[in-house]
Amino acid sequence: MLVPVTALCWIALMVGAMITHGRRGELRFAALNLAYLALAVFVAWGRFGPGAFTG
Repeated sequence: MLVPVTALCWIALMVGAMITHGRRGELRFAALNLAYLALAVFVAWGRFGPGAFTG
Protein backbone atom coordinates (compact mmCIF):
# COMPACT_ATOMS: atom_id res chain seq x y z
CA MET A 1 0.00 0.00 0.00
CA LEU A 2 2.90 2.38 0.60
CA VAL A 3 4.40 2.11 -2.89
CA PRO A 4 1.54 3.85 -4.74
CA VAL A 5 1.23 6.53 -2.07
CA THR A 6 4.96 7.16 -2.30
CA ALA A 7 4.68 7.35 -6.10
CA LEU A 8 1.97 10.01 -5.77
CA CYS A 9 4.13 12.02 -3.39
CA TRP A 10 7.07 11.65 -5.75
CA ILE A 11 4.90 13.02 -8.58
CA ALA A 12 4.12 16.12 -6.53
CA LEU A 13 7.80 16.52 -5.64
CA MET A 14 8.91 16.25 -9.28
CA VAL A 15 6.32 18.79 -10.44
CA GLY A 16 7.65 21.22 -7.85
CA ALA A 17 11.23 20.49 -8.86
CA MET A 18 10.41 21.09 -12.54
CA ILE A 19 8.82 24.44 -11.71
CA THR A 20 11.82 25.46 -9.59
CA HIS A 21 14.38 24.42 -12.21
CA GLY A 22 12.36 26.11 -14.94
CA ARG A 23 12.26 29.40 -13.04
CA ARG A 24 16.00 29.24 -12.44
CA GLY A 25 16.70 28.54 -16.12
CA GLU A 26 18.06 25.05 -15.48
CA LEU A 27 16.19 23.35 -18.30
CA ARG A 28 18.53 20.37 -18.37
CA PHE A 29 17.57 19.48 -14.82
CA ALA A 30 13.90 20.10 -15.57
CA ALA A 31 14.14 17.51 -18.35
CA LEU A 32 15.71 15.05 -15.93
CA ASN A 33 12.87 15.67 -13.48
CA LEU A 34 10.44 14.96 -16.32
CA ALA A 35 12.00 11.52 -16.75
CA TYR A 36 11.64 10.83 -13.02
CA LEU A 37 8.06 12.10 -13.19
CA ALA A 38 7.26 9.68 -16.01
CA LEU A 39 8.60 6.76 -13.98
CA ALA A 40 6.57 7.75 -10.94
CA VAL A 41 3.42 8.12 -13.05
CA PHE A 42 4.03 4.65 -14.49
CA VAL A 43 4.36 3.12 -11.02
CA ALA A 44 1.30 4.95 -9.67
CA TRP A 45 -0.77 4.00 -12.71
CA GLY A 46 0.36 0.39 -12.43
CA ARG A 47 -0.64 0.20 -8.77
CA PHE A 48 -3.85 2.27 -8.85
CA GLY A 49 -4.91 1.75 -12.49
CA PRO A 50 -7.75 -0.41 -13.84
CA GLY A 51 -5.47 -3.38 -14.49
CA ALA A 52 -3.18 -3.01 -11.50
CA PHE A 53 -0.12 -5.23 -11.70
CA THR A 54 -0.08 -6.20 -8.05
CA GLY A 55 1.17 -9.67 -7.38
